[in-house]
Amino acid sequence: MSMKYQVTVRYGILRNVEKALTQDADLRKGDKIVVRSTRGVELGVAISRPLELNAESDISGMGEVLHKVTEEEEKKQEEIEKETIPSEYSFCQEKIKEHELPMKLASVEHLFGSKKIIFYFLAKGRVDFRELVKDLAKKYKARIEMKQIGVRDEAKLLAEYEHCGRELCCRTFLKNLEPVTMKMAKNQKATLDPSKISGRCGRLMCCLRYEDAAYEEMKHKLPRKGTLIATTKGVGEVVDYDILQQKITMESKDKKLIVVKKNEILEQVRGARSGTKKGCGSETGSGCGNHSG
Repeated sequence: MSMKYQVTVRYGILRNVEKALTQDADLRKGDKIVVRSTRGVELGVAISRPLELNAESDISGMGEVLHKVTEEEEKKQEEIEKETIPSEYSFCQEKIKEHELPMKLASVEHLFGSKKIIFYFLAKGRVDFRELVKDLAKKYKARIEMKQIGVRDEAKLLAEYEHCGRELCCRTFLKNLEPVTMKMAKNQKATLDPSKISGRCGRLMCCLRYEDAAYEEMKHKLPRKGTLIATTKGVGEVVDYDILQQKITMESKDKKLIVVKKNEILEQVRGARSGTKKGCGSETGSGCGNHSG
């Protein structure tokens, strides 16, 4: 019985990433391949080396690497991308304008070795594109799919590099585009200037999520704002804190601002929302957390 391997592949213009089966143990990272995905047969690239599977491995839902891309297949794909797709894009644009449809065409994709063309577009709401699909199907004698996307997918399709100088995370390794909140930016003391914390899609940058869990954990080790604390430098009310450096800024009774380290806290005299005394647990200040800031 032939040995089976698992390899991570990337395919499609939205750069989908998934595991696929292969019998080629010699595949290398960067090899161009023909893969059978959930959408059909298409060109892709191996982004890992093959990993040998055992009898207990769950292979349900996996794609399949059919073979490495041949020179002829690669040449055919280049012709499609350079000649066919631009022509289809222009024709679709004309028809969108002709039918006065409230949509913006973003990109066009061919599934390799099939008569299926996918047109990606943006729109604020639902669009009745039935007449448009009829025009496209009649023109190209192919299965037509209209796929509505959001601004984050548009950036994934059309943009390349971020402010940091690296290729967009959504184009390289992010499989799912998780929500990013303003709270994450505030926790990390990032500037709140939208132009500096927004990605190419106009939404908050995905990288704000990467260290958020660590910041949240460190934040809960500090007393929240409004807490009255006793420290080696005196007594004061917490007015601010530096999560990363684990420092607290407190205001003394004579309105002076004093910066203390977490391990300089001796006692929590009064909680931020209650007047009861509550010890910090130790001279290191552990137990001062559990707050929302």
